[in-house]
Amino acid sequence: MGADITGRADDLSKSKGGSSKKSTADIVAELAQPLADELGLFLWDVRFEKEGATWYLRVLIDKDGGVTMEDCENFTRPFNKILDEADPISQSYVFECGSPGLGRELRKPIHFEVCIGDVVRVRLIRPDENGEREFIVGLVGYDEEEKLIACQTLDENGDGVANVQFSLNDCAFVKLYDDGDLEEELAGAKFD
Repeated sequence: MGADITGRADDLSKSKGGSSKKSTADIVAELAQPLADELGLFLWDVRFEKEGATWYLRVLIDKDGGVTMEDCENFTRPFNKILDEADPISQSYVFECGSPGLGRELRKPIHFEVCIGDVVRVRLIRPDENGEREFIVGLVGYDEEEKLIACQTLDENGDGVANVQFSLNDCAFVKLYDDGDLEEELAGAKFD
């Protein structure tokens, strides 16, 4: 990743949309953050999602160099006890702990901040004025207030050549680009 992420805390205690009621994911994140910090892990995301008839509580953790199965086990065992004691979810659910993966989605301000300098894949909701919807670019900045990401287009050597901005309101998603071949090619990429 472009920056040191170990021990960085994601302030997930703020509610979405200005509502005073916290989401289930926010409550679980507040419970998970101290344990993640204690274990030297970065709490990437917490999601409470329904798939079919089943609810899933997904806690995504990371650390410099990537997480291992042992990291997930070391987090899961004590966190199950924390969940049992706090009992923040009244319905039945499946708990999963894992890595956000190589092609992780950037959804929160901290995600963009720690990934500055990395190659990202941006997909727009609608094509731009040139009819393009998808871009592989270098992430060079993030403006939380304006909800803009600053990027550089890449030449054939992987160097940044032209500045471009995307409004997050126009993006279907922004993900780390996980093409292993490109990663090797871009190992020496230079972004201004």
